[in-house]
Amino acid sequence: MSSKSKIILALDTNNFSKTEKLIKNISNEIFAVKIGYQFFYKFHLKAYNLLNKYKLKVFLDLKLHDIPNTVSMGIKNLNLIKSNMLTVHISGGLNMLKKAKKFSSKTQIIGVSILTSLAKEDLLEIYNTKDLKKLITKMTKIALKAKIDGIVCSPKEISIIKKIAGNKLKIITPGIRLNNNKIKNDDQKRTLSPREAVKLGADYIVIGRPVLNSKNPKKVIELINEQTRWKNKDMRN
Repeated sequence: MSSKSKIILALDTNNFSKTEKLIKNISNEIFAVKIGYQFFYKFHLKAYNLLNKYKLKVFLDLKLHDIPNTVSMGIKNLNLIKSNMLTVHISGGLNMLKKAKKFSSKTQIIGVSILTSLAKEDLLEIYNTKDLKKLITKMTKIALKAKIDGIVCSPKEISIIKKIAGNKLKIITPGIRLNNNKIKNDDQKRTLSPREAVKLGADYIVIGRPVLNSKNPKKVIELINEQTRWKNKDMRN
């Protein structure tokens, strides 16, 4: 694991052998890997054993969202995986977040704010408002009140969160796209480049397809690390 990397590589793929080759090649160039629905549901503990083999930190992105008791019992069982971070939806409410934190053991609880796939029209339909700043402000305050460890947001909302939370919440940003990088069927709406996100204050950047779809993933990762070089703070094991 690179002590200078901000990259959390999203393993959103169904190809295990290709992923293993990639991990073997770049494990020392990234901070952690993101295991989401696609990879986790497909490979289960096989995925965990692969990452454990290369001693990679795990960002378990399952976006838990249910009644407090259901989430807390789920987390209690997920603790067996010993992931470093686990995502839950802030919209699950304060009590759910508090329960998640209480049962998370050594795993950091990261609250998901507003999905980067949502545009203003979606916000109006779901939240009955187009005021993104107001929504992010509310969610940040709930995250702070629940005393969770971090928040997932679009890079375009980093400055809003920083103004409210300072350094009390780790900021993790998906929606990272390389300059002039076009992705077929891209569902990300609010995106920025790695350099822009880090400059705004992102602690970690989640990036998947621009790396996974590249002919030379290692070169892409090295380029991102060069653009976003930093001194990494220790994360709880």
